[in-house]
Amino acid sequence: MKNLIFINGTMGSGKTTVSQKLKVLLNKSIFLDGDWCWDMDPFIVNAETKEMVLENITFLLNNFLKCSEYVNVIFCWVMHEESIINDILKRLELNNYKLYKFSLICSKEELKKRIMKDVENGIRDESVLERSYIKMDAYKVMDTIKINTDKISAEEIAVQIEKIIKKAD
Repeated sequence: MKNLIFINGTMGSGKTTVSQKLKVLLNKSIFLDGDWCWDMDPFIVNAETKEMVLENITFLLNNFLKCSEYVNVIFCWVMHEESIINDILKRLELNNYKLYKFSLICSKEELKKRIMKDVENGIRDESVLERSYIKMDAYKVMDTIKINTDKISAEEIAVQIEKIIKKAD
């Protein structure tokens, strides 16, 4: 049985960093960042591109789940609605996995600090901050395990997630 691990949260919540750390902590792990499937120029969000991205994500997840070499499939993305998670899950061909869903949440102050650091480093545009603020509360009501990332390192978060998964195994 494989572990399919979804990690969501707003932009700047630490999903990618935590996922990279978790990949190393868990044995036989593979990691997909949903943002890699959006890496386009120009960045266009419409029905066609959304469908393309979902197809790309599920194609990769399906292949990762089929591969006998890996036990843990880690996927992170801005999945602020249950319908996004459900849409991905219904597209998966196999169901020989145990699903774990985590939401990384933080305070507005912490999120602003992180995003502004990314803005200063040329990684993000400042407009990301307002879009992230709008989605923050959505994660609090989702059917996920919530982890508050204020005052805690990515390594500590990854260890928390690892313990939850290993305890369930």
